[in-house]
Amino acid sequence: MAVSTTTTITIDEELNQFERDIRQLKIEYEQFFGGGRKRPPTEIEWRLELLTKRYAERGGELKYGQRFRYNNLTQTYAKYKDVFRKRLQQKEEGKVSRHFGSAAKKIEAEREERRAATRSKTEAAEAAEAKSRAEKALTTFRMVCSKPEEEADKITKLYEAFLEAKQKAGEDTLKFTRSNFHEFVTKKTKDLQKTQHCHDVEYVVEVLEGHVKLKALVKG
Repeated sequence: MAVSTTTTITIDEELNQFERDIRQLKIEYEQFFGGGRKRPPTEIEWRLELLTKRYAERGGELKYGQRFRYNNLTQTYAKYKDVFRKRLQQKEEGKVSRHFGSAAKKIEAEREERRAATRSKTEAAEAAEAKSRAEKALTTFRMVCSKPEEEADKITKLYEAFLEAKQKAGEDTLKFTRSNFHEFVTKKTKDLQKTQHCHDVEYVVEVLEGHVKLKALVKG
């Protein structure tokens, strides 16, 4: 029995192909202007035009980084088209231009500058996002545990703080009981003391982007 499969091309894959087609367009136009091709690369131009029009209509589907990359690619393509159009006009008029090579090199240099700027902006955005996540984290309770079997009162306070935070966040608390929470903290503390060779374990009740987290931090 024959099985049919459908391959879904992602936006990033299409943008990669878009970038490759732009490079290939430049190569084939240079071959055409140099006499190595009889016709201009109209098939590649058709693919580029089709993708440009499609994403002009579907811009809302692109993420910020994808939209930024798409805009850079379309600007590069537009510059190349302008260079090629003028060169074709000169060729049809029987003129010879000696500036195409330098114009193309200038475009490549500008493109590399944009790539470097994009990398810098992406790194800065990732750093800012990480900082923002850290700043949004709200610590509601801290407790240091070293001998859980002798610190039932401290674990009870941790349990109550954790339960209260989850209730305020509208999260399910039915599966949390005082006894199984004590068992969890006791086992977690001893496991960390054994594997990390530490004396104290600090437990932190934290609310991050509306979700309650219980962190166990190794102390000295």
